Amino acid sequence: RANCKQRLIYISCDETWNNLNQWLNIRKEMNIPTDKLFINRNGNQLGIHGIEYIYKTLKEHAGITPSSTPHYLRHTFATNLLSNGADLRSVQELLGHSSVAITEIYTEITTQRKKEVLDKYADRLPIHYYNKENSGPGQTRNYGVERANGEYMLILDSDCIIPENYLKAVEAELVREKADAFGGPDRAHDSFSDVQKAINYAMTSFFTTGGIRGGKKKLDKFYPRSFNMGVRKEVYQALGGFSKMRFGEDIDFSIRIFKGGYACRLFPEAWVWHKRRTDLKKFFKQVHNSGIARINLYKKYPESLKLVHTLPALFTLGVVFLLLASLFWGGSLSLLILFALIVCVDSSLQNKSLKIGLLSIAASFIQLTGYGTGFLRAWWKRCVCGKSEFAAFEKNFYK
Repeated sequence: RANCKQRLIYISCDETWNNLNQWLNIRKEMNIPTDKLFINRNGNQLGIHGIEYIYKTLKEHAGITPSSTPHYLRHTFATNLLSNGADLRSVQELLGHSSVAITEIYTEITTQRKKEVLDKYADRLPIHYYNKENSGPGQTRNYGVERANGEYMLILDSDCIIPENYLKAVEAELVREKADAFGGPDRAHDSFSDVQKAINYAMTSFFTTGGIRGGKKKLDKFYPRSFNMGVRKEVYQALGGFSKMRFGEDIDFSIRIFKGGYACRLFPEAWVWHKRRTDLKKFFKQVHNSGIARINLYKKYPESLKLVHTLPALFTLGVVFLLLASLFWGGSLSLLILFALIVCVDSSLQNKSLKIGLLSIAASFIQLTGYGTGFLRAWWKRCVCGKSEFAAFEKNFYK
């Protein structure tokens, strides 16, 4: 923890992992007065000055620039990640930054590196790289489309990994039947953490989202999402692109596509690996904002609100009622236990892991109650109190 923030450290080097396990075994045989992982010669927690002394010694042996500090390693870590294609949101979470704006300082360092890579393939691919100030996801996509060439615009989130046959799948669908707009589903890659796989289940399962994100079974028609979306450029321009909505701008765009009478459909084989939040706290914030977005969309398009969109709010109210009822009758929790059991079994079978199945219980309850509380909160502020979209949630905009 740093400044009361918990940060995840991923260890991908076998040698480091083996050395760490060896040290943990040595610790068990020592009478150490602290539970801290790294200690000084007195057996106490290794402090800042101790780290600086060790780094200075190793730096001299390695011939590293004398002015470098341990913090330089952190900067190098972030820069290398971004230079090699890591998305900004993932780097933000790894560094523990509270705001993505802090992480964006590294993009200035990596911009030149990206230009060098693009220049290398300039004679084979007409790729262009643009650097602009943050104006939100919707307006940034509009900026890119204005400068893009081609009949179709593909919009993909930076936390998505594109499989090798993605473009072939898109082309095959368009050859089979033309579409003005389309979208594809998302999956979890084998390399994702167990928490990310559990979150992926919660975001795609019929038992949690009704299959509206591209599932085979669904309670509402498919609306393309901006993490994996394609639009004919003339349609994009005719609709004016994405609106300035901060939450739900992709659903707003999809609604306008349908209202404009354009042909829109799901491309089931044009899927992407979609990275999720790395912990459940960040996941709650994400789905809470999605619940807020649904009410904002309802205020713009009253006809867009369907029964499936209210289910998380009803689920949240039901959870509160059953928990209160359990104070008088323990059997009231049986419905929650049954739901948890269904989720655990279904996720365990899909992911071939009981651990992921158990994590999916927590992820599913967070997905439903996070969305539900956001929905109810926005309903109260916007529908009952009559506040505008920006006035009601000016502190909730993604940082």
